[in-house]
Amino acid sequence: MNGFAVALLAGASLAVSACGGNEAPVEAEPEGVPGMSVENARMVLAPVAGNPAAVYFDLSYEGDRGLTIRRADVADAESAMLHDYGEYDFKVQMMEALPIGIKKGDKVSFEPGAKHVMAMNVSPDLKPGDTTEVTLTVSGGDKFSFPAEVRAAGEDR
Repeated sequence: MNGFAVALLAGASLAVSACGGNEAPVEAEPEGVPGMSVENARMVLAPVAGNPAAVYFDLSYEGDRGLTIRRADVADAESAMLHDYGEYDFKVQMMEALPIGIKKGDKVSFEPGAKHVMAMNVSPDLKPGDTTEVTLTVSGGDKFSFPAEVRAAGEDR
């Protein structure tokens, strides 16, 4: 019976020491897209209520791996789409953008007459001076979110 008691005490002391506070801290995965930053983000509302709004910003990327931006979402819109201009049928026109490749050191401007995000069915509650959240999804599924100032149709784009 003595041997059984010793074994029981040894097992209990191992269990207690396993619960001691000597565990290494668990590092959380970084949120967002490491190395990605955005400046000058703004959403310009349409001059006619119900028409799409446009989102413009300046993106910089200093991450170590090449990525593609494959999707955009806008918090206060039913849907959003990456747009660009291209030639079709001998005319330059706006169209859905192909995935946008980025690598370390790239700077990409989303601006009028070039790449931009179109936000469809924007909430009528959104007014100039408000802020909305824009989220970019890159290859692999990581997301990068940033605030965009809401501006009226006639304000500086």
